[in-house]
Amino acid sequence: MNEETVTVFIAERGQELWQKMLEHLALTGLSTGIAVTAGIPCGVWVHKTPGVRGAVLGFTGIVQTLPSLAVLALLLPLFGIGMKPAIVALTLYALLPIVRNTYTGLNEVPAAAREAALAVGFTEIQRLLMVELPLALPFIMAGVRTAAVIGVGIATLCSFIGAGGLGDFINRGLALNNTRLLLLGAIPAGILALILDGAIGLLARRFSWKGS
Repeated sequence: MNEETVTVFIAERGQELWQKMLEHLALTGLSTGIAVTAGIPCGVWVHKTPGVRGAVLGFTGIVQTLPSLAVLALLLPLFGIGMKPAIVALTLYALLPIVRNTYTGLNEVPAAAREAALAVGFTEIQRLLMVELPLALPFIMAGVRTAAVIGVGIATLCSFIGAGGLGDFINRGLALNNTRLLLLGAIPAGILALILDGAIGLLARRFSWKGS
């Protein structure tokens, strides 16, 4: 496989490659966004309510241990094929790092910061929104980065249930024993994971600078 052959091969599938990358990004972005929307409040709840801590963290931990294909298969009777079961599965897998890191970040807030907020008359909600969550933000963003990278990897399996994405190339490559098709799915997925990780990391640093 010389360089010219590879270039021609990629050029012939360039339009489809962009389409599959956009599908992959949509799967990862939507599921991570839902997980952030649900996971941060859940992490706050776990921090404020010790009685539910073990159950919630245990549930999210158990989901992480289940094989991805098994979860997708279990969701098929409920949601059918396509993006719906894929989004649900990816959201479930993204919850653990976000919930756990939110809880850990809030735990790491210095007691002096909480006492200072109380001293100036902040309510519990004001203390949470103006003191605790901003100080916990580096932990939370680290959880979001982890969730996004995990999502990119698991999204490649979602093609088995008709959700599209770069996994389509990998499945086709496996079926046809075609290494080039395999790499056409695997390499962009890896690059996409690196780009998302770097972009979220840059966003986290910018927020940290603004807060400092």
